[in-house]
Amino acid sequence: MNPFSSIVITGGHGMLAHAFVRNLAARGHNAVALDRAAADITREADVARIFREHRPTLLLNCAAYTKVDLCEQQQELANAVNGEAVGLLAAAAKARGTLLAHFSTDFVFDGRATRPYRPEDPVHPLSAYGRSKLLGEQKLQANPPARWLLIRTAWLYGRNGSCFPRTMVERGRAGQALRVVNDQIGSPTYTEDLAAATLDLIDAGAAGLWHLTNSGEVSWFNFAQAALEESGVNAPIAPTTSDEWFKLRPTSAVRPGYSVLDTQIFSKTVGRPMRAWRDALREYAREVARSGFG
Repeated sequence: MNPFSSIVITGGHGMLAHAFVRNLAARGHNAVALDRAAADITREADVARIFREHRPTLLLNCAAYTKVDLCEQQQELANAVNGEAVGLLAAAAKARGTLLAHFSTDFVFDGRATRPYRPEDPVHPLSAYGRSKLLGEQKLQANPPARWLLIRTAWLYGRNGSCFPRTMVERGRAGQALRVVNDQIGSPTYTEDLAAATLDLIDAGAAGLWHLTNSGEVSWFNFAQAALEESGVNAPIAPTTSDEWFKLRPTSAVRPGYSVLDTQIFSKTVGRPMRAWRDALREYAREVARSGFG
């Protein structure tokens, strides 16, 4: 990380941004984390001001509109934040010689695969959210900086902000009966691990398109069960299907049935895989119990 004299993080109030701040500090680096109030990346003037005032040599774009179901009704906003804004950042990073690291999603795939998705596999998003994130990928790749990282990840959760494990635990503690889909399979990813893996790739001189998730795969139902167990919550929970879920919530976004990402190239590059999803979840639960959220 030594070549990076100025590190800027956009989306500074989000889960991933907080994880980067902690990981960078542990490695002896400071970063400027900018939230939307400080820098709206959908505005070209704000993007120009980021580069003029902070002169980043590394920019970690953690800004995203991630309300998957609402994206169906707010497609213009989703495309602006997740798509067009990435093009603005890429152009500015190219002009300044800045390394840009941007984060995308497993939702660019349609979930019909029978093996983990590789970076070069064809994309076919099923939802407005997935399409907006694919637009961001395309904007970056159409006008890339001299060095860039495009990292697809999945099922992200962390200590800062709302996330699936937190929701399950809070509802379980409130005595609510939980019903969770059991026919969507993916790889939960802890923000702390994603931040660390990204920095490892940067240290290794990596560039281009990567897949990064915690190791292993699980259904949303079994992930919810594990979250309750790791937090010591005994709550009623039952599986359901995607079809049954849509009957109750017909405006929900369509999600891929299988969206596990192949991370073998990362493992070969840094000499280790990311740890198992259950081990990461266990640490998350311990950290929340010790210091709370945020």
